[in-house]
Amino acid sequence: MKYIFVTGGVVSSLGKGLTAAALGTLLENRGLTVAFQKFDPYLNVDPGTMSPYQHGEVYVLDDGAETDLDLGHYERFTNTKLSRANATTSGQVYEQVLKNERDGVYLGKTVQVIPHVTDEIQRRITHLASKSGADVLITEIGGTVGDIEGLPFLEAIREFALEAGPGNVCFIHVTYVPFIKAAGELKTKPSQQSVAKLREIGLAPHVLVARCELPLGQEVRSKLSMFCNVPFKAVIEEKDVDHTIYEVPLMLQRENMDDLVCQTLQLNLPPANMAHWQDIVRRLIAPQHRVCIGVVGKYIELQDAYKSVYESLKHAGIATDAGVQIVQIEAEDLEGDDPAKKLKDLGGILVPGGFGDRGIEGKIRAARYAREAGIPYLGLCLGMQIATIEFARNVLGLEKANSTEFAENTPHPVIHLQETQRHVKRKGGSMRLGAQECTLKPGSLARRLYGKEVVSERHRHRYEFNNAYREAFEGAGFIIGGTTSDNQLVEMIEIPSHPYFIATQSHPEFLSKPNRPHPLFVGFIKAAHERLHRRAI
Repeated sequence: MKYIFVTGGVVSSLGKGLTAAALGTLLENRGLTVAFQKFDPYLNVDPGTMSPYQHGEVYVLDDGAETDLDLGHYERFTNTKLSRANATTSGQVYEQVLKNERDGVYLGKTVQVIPHVTDEIQRRITHLASKSGADVLITEIGGTVGDIEGLPFLEAIREFALEAGPGNVCFIHVTYVPFIKAAGELKTKPSQQSVAKLREIGLAPHVLVARCELPLGQEVRSKLSMFCNVPFKAVIEEKDVDHTIYEVPLMLQRENMDDLVCQTLQLNLPPANMAHWQDIVRRLIAPQHRVCIGVVGKYIELQDAYKSVYESLKHAGIATDAGVQIVQIEAEDLEGDDPAKKLKDLGGILVPGGFGDRGIEGKIRAARYAREAGIPYLGLCLGMQIATIEFARNVLGLEKANSTEFAENTPHPVIHLQETQRHVKRKGGSMRLGAQECTLKPGSLARRLYGKEVVSERHRHRYEFNNAYREAFEGAGFIIGGTTSDNQLVEMIEIPSHPYFIATQSHPEFLSKPNRPHPLFVGFIKAAHERLHRRAI
């Protein structure tokens, strides 16, 4: 087993996760199997109870683990399928250490950060290495070097590297080289200080990845090499990409980063064949068609809140050779004005998941406009519930229909709390989570799109379609396109009289990849393109 540890310096949000994922792409295309691991220093047991304003998207895995959005990058860029063993927080580590102490595992010893906390971190590395059976494990350390909460993780990987021995561990440090406009030059001092802090801890990077807005140039590379104590060839330029994040693997390959990593890990492998990846990037940069999609959400100002949704739309664009322009629409902005002003020129309307009642009426107005104007509509999780409420109010005539999440005493609870959720008190990890099977109705749009009878999708919700209203909905042309195998939970709905109106209780965006786009998104983009094409004629 070979180990790669990715750390970050200077500032957060540098793209360590994206860099790790892109490196995984290159290593996979050199014939290796790759596993990923994310260490997050915060004390939350997982990000499931954290606000999108604090953390961005919560990415859900097949086994129901609520994880950091970087795990989405790992799965999108490679063939790996992750589990809760691939994500660790300080909260989980301390929780286990304290449990061990209560259970007498430490035999009365004083419990300390070193060795007990660092040993638990190392145990999680070796456990995943053994469980995955991969050739290489890439572990990203969240946060920034110098953060006090990240020190136990850095100490743990220092100790781990000593045990693993030379040729088995590669340290990659991602840093930032800012351009000072007034001086007209790139500055290396922040990176020097970051690496100095890393070396104080006892870690020395084999590869230095320099995030920058402008090309480094030989002089800057030489300075980074000299003062950060890495070979000149191991200073990797990671300039802001011009068009798409899917350019990053190709950029790193041009910088010979995968060659450097393989040399450090004593791996003799043929070069990565990235022809298929080049075609993906070509389709993103120079597509044959263009479509405009409106995403109506409540966290629109946060780029990371709907990260997987935006990426899935782009993946569908790759499959259809269409450039997808995403128009971010704040749901509350649709509540007091004519929605047609913002929605009439769109090729399609997507309503993603979310919690709480803010912006709900705006989303309902968006769903109604899509249904009545014949604009393709795709609803995800809450987006399915929104479509259900809208149809109940405006087609079935149930004027005050709602979800009990937003109106506990609504006379028509067409969406209500799942029976299994009624007595749940704990907030974290207690929703209906992870992969669940769905049986698709013969002849339905969903069945045609998926091309099979039974599918598996990831979930994260507490509320569901109320079966007491099922007969009334179906009698009005609202089709239940998919249910759980026991026919008890409604998983998908659609309106067959509409050009493309489909919604799912699941989160299909968590299973889409650039080379394997999700069929619901592909169908949506095709329908959106057809609408715009018809309007242009």
